[in-house]
Amino acid sequence: MGVSGAGKSTVGEALAARLGWRYEDGDAFHPASNVAKMRAGHPLTDDDRWPWLRAIAAEIDRVCRSGGHVVMACSALRRAYRDVLLHGRKDVRLVFLDGTEPLIEDRLNHRKGHFMPPGLLASQFATLEPPDADERAVRVSIDAPIEGIVDDVLNQLSLGRSEASTSSRNCT
Repeated sequence: MGVSGAGKSTVGEALAARLGWRYEDGDAFHPASNVAKMRAGHPLTDDDRWPWLRAIAAEIDRVCRSGGHVVMACSALRRAYRDVLLHGRKDVRLVFLDGTEPLIEDRLNHRKGHFMPPGLLASQFATLEPPDADERAVRVSIDAPIEGIVDDVLNQLSLGRSEASTSSRNCT
């Protein structure tokens, strides 16, 4: 989880590869109307987000019921959004990709082919509610190379390199 440009897709893909799990990008669960709205430079409202979040939560539930594992990238900026996604699940962990607005703005200005314009970054930071301690989130700085970020995530989850590919502790 994190604001647009924090590296959710890049870190998520690398983490999934290291764990030997499937990777899913939460952006794929957005209805076309949400993508069009963001592409036009308009921030989403909560009414826009609820169906999207419920669709991701349903996929998490489906994967967990089937005994599978997935790394799911999703902004999950507010506590209320994370509550929809997890709805009390203890077998799912959050990873908060934490970075400064100037660092992420620079990344967004160099990113190509994404529907989220850099102009919406301020609204993302205004919406962001970092996870509280009771959410059991792993918090990692994004001011490091990708492999270092993944190492930090795995270490905080107590999954070193040797354990990572065989882990089945958490559903997602």
